[in-house]
Amino acid sequence: MSAFEIRHHLVAFLKKSWSYICFNPWVVGLISLVWFAIRTGTKPSRVVYPCQQVAAANTYTWLALCILPLFTGIRKSTDKLLAKRNIAFITLTVLVIIAFGVLGNVINIDYTKLEPIDQSAKFLLSGNLAQHEPASDIFVLSGISGNDRGVGELIDLMGDHDLLFYESSTTGDNKGPTGIISSDDTIIIKVNCQWDERGGTNTDLLKALIEAIVEHPDGFVGEIVIADNGQAQYGSTGHGGSLNYSRNNAADISQSVQKVADLFVGFYKVSTYLWDTITTQRVDEYSEGDTADGYVIDATINPRTGAMISYPKFKTEFGTYISFKLGLWNTQKQSYDSDHLKVINVPVLKSHGGFGVTACVKHYMGVGSDKLTSQMGARSHDTIATGGMGTQMVGTRLPVLNIIDAIWVNANPGRGPRTPYDAATRANVIAASQDPIALDYWTAKHVLLQIAQNTGYTDTSSIDPDNTSTRAFGQWLRLSMEELNRDGYQATVDESRMNVYVSQL
Repeated sequence: MSAFEIRHHLVAFLKKSWSYICFNPWVVGLISLVWFAIRTGTKPSRVVYPCQQVAAANTYTWLALCILPLFTGIRKSTDKLLAKRNIAFITLTVLVIIAFGVLGNVINIDYTKLEPIDQSAKFLLSGNLAQHEPASDIFVLSGISGNDRGVGELIDLMGDHDLLFYESSTTGDNKGPTGIISSDDTIIIKVNCQWDERGGTNTDLLKALIEAIVEHPDGFVGEIVIADNGQAQYGSTGHGGSLNYSRNNAADISQSVQKVADLFVGFYKVSTYLWDTITTQRVDEYSEGDTADGYVIDATINPRTGAMISYPKFKTEFGTYISFKLGLWNTQKQSYDSDHLKVINVPVLKSHGGFGVTACVKHYMGVGSDKLTSQMGARSHDTIATGGMGTQMVGTRLPVLNIIDAIWVNANPGRGPRTPYDAATRANVIAASQDPIALDYWTAKHVLLQIAQNTGYTDTSSIDPDNTSTRAFGQWLRLSMEELNRDGYQATVDESRMNVYVSQL
């Protein structure tokens, strides 16, 4: 048989098989059931996808036409009832009914998880040039989905205004001696992991940020650790944070923080560390001979804010010893390298029921240990209202860059920090600054507050950064600012001291 004849017979066989699959209701129904079960799985929100709707319809048709009629052919006699074929059909039918009963319960719960409206085109973002010095620079990019070239565009926007992302001995596009990230740095990317769905940092944005770091023009040989402390309490699970949720803030909701890290395995040193696992373990510094993972506590209580500084100390899966405050511990030299440890702070912009707004400053609640400080009489969470996160920042390590994730926001006053899919609004914005105070002020006022007002909320005082009443967001943001200013850092809530550069993707 010639090669042409073999190919001819093969094509004919495939066509016949395909025709059998496509037009045989038994095969179509069975495949639809398997597809529906596997594709939906533990992510019931997929049930609203068009392909899932078709699969469900095919399955119901299969049940009605191919499975249920089998019962009509079952005779009443015991012998026939126990026939192998009938037993097989009955068993299969029972399994199908059970499966649909289980899926039905899950689906009924999850039909409420539908995506809300898109307001990204309904509010305006405009730039601003500072009238006074010193000034803080804010870089805003709109029209971003996270799963696009937005991070690169943001880095370009920063570079156009003299904030270079890459530290390098040579000068060029987005690189130079004054750049932020060196090719051999260890970078902690601080994400929000206490809440799933839209309450956590967008993992498409996280992935794009890591890609930008490892694409360092000098060749990246450093390390990246994605981390957070969900405090082993509260949150979506009731037991703190997770870096491996099944329902995430991304185009593909199954894309967890851990899955993002796994994408780089074998190519770069990228890992995760859930500080919840060590948040109740008090330890001493490496320089004091303690190599255990845990939390270091400075028992001195700040007289202005009442804050007690605490921070993680841990070994990464690549064997790097990190003190969040003091830097990279060299076991041979018995010394710290502070310069090559960098923090990039990537919070979600959302409302908060107790403190008005979660953004860069409050995000540092995920650095300290709430449980250990509570045991020692100065609970960290209680000090947010008195500027304690400002104390935490200057007492440990300030981010070299803050990037606010405002792709999806919770602009419902008092509804956050929990942000299920149906409570989020698409804004398609990311914004960056080295001044966390200015960035919080500007994004709360021009993104969160504007969306809330457009939505029709009449009382938006809790998310208004100019509301300085007791314990209000505007007040504790200013108290946090005073902590940074006192330590010599540039931080402002004065828009006349802000350069705001806005670009559209």
